[in-house]
Amino acid sequence: MAEARRALITGITGQDGGHLALQLHEKGYEVYGLIRGQNNPRRAALEAEMPNLTLIEGDLTDPTSLIRAVEVSNPHELYNLAAISHVGYSFKNPTLTADVTATGVLNVLEAVRVTGRDQSTRIYQASTSEMFGGLDYNRPGAGYNEDSLFHPRSPYGVAKLYGHWIARNYREAYGMFVSCGILFNHEGERRGLEFVTRKITHGVARIKLGLQANIELGDLWPKRDWGYAGDFVEGMWKILQHDEPDDFVLATGETHSIEEFLTLAFAEVGIDDWRPYVIQNPTHMRPTEVDILLGDPSKAERVLGWKRRVDFPELVRLMVEHDLKLARMQRALA
Repeated sequence: MAEARRALITGITGQDGGHLALQLHEKGYEVYGLIRGQNNPRRAALEAEMPNLTLIEGDLTDPTSLIRAVEVSNPHELYNLAAISHVGYSFKNPTLTADVTATGVLNVLEAVRVTGRDQSTRIYQASTSEMFGGLDYNRPGAGYNEDSLFHPRSPYGVAKLYGHWIARNYREAYGMFVSCGILFNHEGERRGLEFVTRKITHGVARIKLGLQANIELGDLWPKRDWGYAGDFVEGMWKILQHDEPDDFVLATGETHSIEEFLTLAFAEVGIDDWRPYVIQNPTHMRPTEVDILLGDPSKAERVLGWKRRVDFPELVRLMVEHDLKLARMQRALA
């Protein structure tokens, strides 16, 4: 019997980490997850949902713990998904964002290199569309691709750009198999409540059930290329199965505004006009905002055979249905 492939996932408690762990387990992988802290509040739920997952304590800011995690898991594939991943939070905590989201990538790469696994472990680095920043838009109507210019507009985007470039540098300098997925916005039922899409669907469900009166949001006009996280995580895996390390944009190729998301979400619960339920709060507005992010996934579609399956209306419906079930459970327990 062939040896099971082993994968180490950083950011295992996040949206993408959860989706990826489940998908890899279904593919027959032995899955390890890096988790922060002895008393991580998400640990119990994660272990209950994924009993086959092996958790290793560690932190991207602690190189020694990363070396230990690589030695313990001895991974064929390493998916670096851990980051300070909220754009608004990065403005308030730019130093921590740099330490985790930028330098943390270097620490991961070094952990693989110094343990002698630089030629045996394939590494996926989670890059982001926020590196483009919405400026220097050199392909109007066509979307950003792998050759578009970068101009990040937040500490998060800047930190991610460092991670992207250091990953490429290790690929070129040491011949390591390091691939970067430049992912545009991807959402789903595992999304954290601090992110605008989940904040909306969670709020809509609670408004429908009479558990809250309104939703507080920032700007409503920005447009994003929104897809389903489950589809994008499958793309991560495909990126590491490619013969050569490379960079790939994963996106849907279409944009929708926050107002459009609100319209569909409220319509799912039978409310035609969302305006009486939404309050715009200046504290939720960012010092610099990205107007529009549109991706061009044609390379991933052509080279990897990847394509999103869940469209925008289905994404919103899926998230609202999940949050309605959750809100009903919470109401029953109250």
